[in-house]
Amino acid sequence: MGDVISAHLDESRRQFIAEKTSKVLADFCQFYEEQYGVALFNSVRYEIEGGGGPQPQLLHRKVPLEERTIFSGNVFQYLEENKKWRNRFSLVPHNYGLVLYENKLAYERGLQPRILINSAGYKILTSLEQYLELLNSNLPGPTPKSGNASILKCPTQFPLILWHPYARHYYFCVMTGKEQEKWRAVFQDCVRHCNNGIPEDSKVEAPAFTDAVRMYRQSKEQYGTWDMLCGNEAQVLSNLVMEELLPELKNMIGPRLKGKAQERHRVWIQVSDAVYRMVYDQTKARYDAAVTECDLQAPKLKSTIRTDMDQIIQSKEHLASKIRASVFSKAEICVRNHVQPYIPSILEALMIPTSQGFAEVREVFFKEVTDMNLNIVNEGGTEKLGEYMEKLSQLAFHPVKMQSCYEKMDQLKLEGLQQRFDVSSASVFKQRAQILMRQQMDDTVYTFETLLHQELGKSLSKDELCKAIQRIQERVLKKYDYDSSTVRKKFFREALLQITIPFLLKKLAPTCKGDLARFQELIFEDFARFILVENTYEEVVLQSVMKDIMMAVKEAAVQRKHNLYRDSIVMHNSDPNLHLLGEGTPINWGEEFGSQEESDPADEKQRRAKQVVSVIHTDEGTPSYDVTSLEASPDATEPEESEGGPTPTQGSPSSLKELRTMLVKEFHVESPVAVGGKAEEPLSNGTIIQESKGIAEHREEEKEKEAAPVIEEHLPEDSAECQRNVQEAKDATPADESPSPAVDRGSQGNHREPGDKETGEVATQVQEVKAEPSLENSPGVTDNSEGTQTQF
Repeated sequence: MGDVISAHLDESRRQFIAEKTSKVLADFCQFYEEQYGVALFNSVRYEIEGGGGPQPQLLHRKVPLEERTIFSGNVFQYLEENKKWRNRFSLVPHNYGLVLYENKLAYERGLQPRILINSAGYKILTSLEQYLELLNSNLPGPTPKSGNASILKCPTQFPLILWHPYARHYYFCVMTGKEQEKWRAVFQDCVRHCNNGIPEDSKVEAPAFTDAVRMYRQSKEQYGTWDMLCGNEAQVLSNLVMEELLPELKNMIGPRLKGKAQERHRVWIQVSDAVYRMVYDQTKARYDAAVTECDLQAPKLKSTIRTDMDQIIQSKEHLASKIRASVFSKAEICVRNHVQPYIPSILEALMIPTSQGFAEVREVFFKEVTDMNLNIVNEGGTEKLGEYMEKLSQLAFHPVKMQSCYEKMDQLKLEGLQQRFDVSSASVFKQRAQILMRQQMDDTVYTFETLLHQELGKSLSKDELCKAIQRIQERVLKKYDYDSSTVRKKFFREALLQITIPFLLKKLAPTCKGDLARFQELIFEDFARFILVENTYEEVVLQSVMKDIMMAVKEAAVQRKHNLYRDSIVMHNSDPNLHLLGEGTPINWGEEFGSQEESDPADEKQRRAKQVVSVIHTDEGTPSYDVTSLEASPDATEPEESEGGPTPTQGSPSSLKELRTMLVKEFHVESPVAVGGKAEEPLSNGTIIQESKGIAEHREEEKEKEAAPVIEEHLPEDSAECQRNVQEAKDATPADESPSPAVDRGSQGNHREPGDKETGEVATQVQEVKAEPSLENSPGVTDNSEGTQTQF
């Protein structure tokens, strides 16, 4: 552990930590075993009775990121071991685990990565002031003065800090503000994905776990939302233990922390991280054992449920009627006095940013397809179709292009409601809405490419292909409008329940909870695993407020204020064979519509495995600091100037109006640039990530591909009809939808390929920074620690 950590975590304290962790886990596992039976019963009942909401119109992609790499590039990292900055090659694989290599050459040679980071529970900070404020609020003992220096000195004005309340912190920096925004978008994407670590497709384990966590916290008088319900199950439980353990450790260790504020900060972070890892290891083993034990009992429990389903349902309804007679009137009074007056204001606060975000998703998809259509028409039909569709298929997972959608949720403000309803912060709702946006974008893109692929079975001319793309785009957008309305209404209902139910339970607890024990005798012993008094009581409380919530959402839909379809409007599946198309094999656009040259299947698979989705570039003024990508899109970056290169494209649309005007005038086409990357071995999301397997053979560096110059030309005369159709498609927006303002997007000139020294020494660049500590990156220098550091 090191001398400093060992001094504060001696054998007696480690024993105390282990005993405290065991106690919390024992109590939790009792709740989990109870909730597992209830969740299993609900799953089997749903399987038998069916149900659910309207059938979605869009298709759902099963494996959206197979053999893909989200992002790769170079970033400066601060190493606490030697207190120096190093240039690191960073890679974000398909599971959003952040991987850091010594340099790009080490990655290409298949060497072990330096650090693997799971970012669940982290916050992305972009200033040292924010970081110091959080450090001071979490440091045990008296709060240091606000003027104290930070724990580190950043050599640039653009830091990026990954902060966690319990685990180790990570420090990065970049050279420009543009790079900072792009890296921030990538890091936020990683955090958002890793926070959502509990799989939703699990119909038993996931609800059993989340309900057990909620019941455990309520047993400790902790109601309301919880920010640290993030990551996989072991991480969530570790956060649960640390929430109780850390205050006691602060009292024990805090008085022994000596020295200046910076040194106390550094020592406390190390101690907290060591404790978190101890707790995580113990938690994971105990939880895995509990899940295995419940899974062994599942077949017998399922048999009982299927045999006695009717009797179990009748017994539960009888129990619910008795509880309802006892508490429903009290609950209704509480709802009428303390909840009902605030539902419209809560709903309005949720609806505005959420609807703007989903409208932006629609706008981004519309613009990407329109740009693709223009480029295909100008470049000659299907020759470029595969290339553009490869990029479009990964649009939902593009950190930069989706950022304009995610940023809409930053407007969500729940101040004034947080204290009344015990909402710790709005981050829970922000991240949930952002995940739904990404899902809807991917469903929209997948539906579009499935329908387009079906249409391409016919022999289409250039004009016919243009018309087909427009027609399919309109068709898919109608499906998106319907599905996004359904998704948003469900999100609003769930968010309102998540805000109000804990408040009601807390309000009713003094008068109602004490009487619940007498209802236990109404449950047959054989059914006690499937019916719980506490769960039934919560369902009764939910029913008391559900009517008001449903009415509020229905009224919002009737007003059409935020482009919501009325509940009475049911869009039956107009494409009965569409979902059958979605069950087929994934479409390989590069293979079907790419280059006509013959290639070996193994080489093709390797090429696909090396693809990088993101379009993230750095300033041309930093020669030894490069960010690699496959695409050179005008949407990804703002105009940049480089010596000897073409000037930025002047015809790039900065608004939808300009884009439409250019449809009948002139436009520019920018050819994409391909740069090699390589897919990582899968990393287990949310756990202590296992080391990646090294690649035994040394691969030759790929040849640099020169970016094609920006082409400016007029539409051919024979495409006049196609132009008119494109214009009509752009104007064909739903009457009830108010278009969101277009995002100002710049254009980019030719892409600069990485130089020979991209991972070499940067001493000359460091001297220009003139800040301490200096940036270093000598190939012969390695960190003090050996091998790969596996991190959360």
